[in-house]
Amino acid sequence: MTPHPIFQVDAFAEKPFTGNPAAVMPLDHWLPDEVMQAIAAENNLSETAFTVPSEGDDADYDLRWFTPTTEVPLCGHATFAAADILIKGSEVRFSTQSGVLTVARDGDMLRMSLPAFTLESREVPGLLEALRLDQGEIHIADGAEPAVIILLPDEQAVRAVKPDFKALKALNLFLAIVTAPGAEQDIASRVFCPSVGIDEDPVTGAAHAALVPFWAERLGRYRFTALQASKRTGVLDCELKGDRVILGGHAVTVIEGYFQI
Repeated sequence: MTPHPIFQVDAFAEKPFTGNPAAVMPLDHWLPDEVMQAIAAENNLSETAFTVPSEGDDADYDLRWFTPTTEVPLCGHATFAAADILIKGSEVRFSTQSGVLTVARDGDMLRMSLPAFTLESREVPGLLEALRLDQGEIHIADGAEPAVIILLPDEQAVRAVKPDFKALKALNLFLAIVTAPGAEQDIASRVFCPSVGIDEDPVTGAAHAALVPFWAERLGRYRFTALQASKRTGVLDCELKGDRVILGGHAVTVIEGYFQI
């Protein structure tokens, strides 16, 4: 068997056991897809990030993300975690299914650039029922996979949501995001994605690619703070810059070791 370095990083975390844990596995070359999927299932985290050195001039590494059940087109927190492990100078660039993603140093923080989603108001039959909500304003993001924002009146309503995960999974949404004005932070959210094997994601960078433009318009400003009100919790510094979303925060490496294959 061959040992491969692997790290577990709590992304968007001020201290261990908060934020969103992701595994990061830097490789010299891609392993077979079925092996990377099996590793992600073995890790049993919301995401495992795999990287290889990029052959292109526009990126330092190629990056792919796997949940325990499938490969996904965009994952913010695992990108953030990979950057924390691989960044050597002022920034690191990843070539991905969602274009080139850049993570830069800013003092003791990292700032990640993601494509901003645009949204439109649209009904999604069965969604409110699956979330066990009587009402909510629904908006669909134009990302690589269906992501939906449901606007609620306040943070208490966000915290109170108890989805029917079986019904929500049947809708085959990439992300179902409930959000409202925050109590201590400017906005609050929770994110559900059972269709990719994760009932509730602790802190979700991809969701904020939709949330930041959504709230920038409503708050009337381009920079604000966001709480993802999962059990682990995470706070993000958010900024909308043109067609990019910049997410700032910290990361904590909690495990370093080797995967024997």
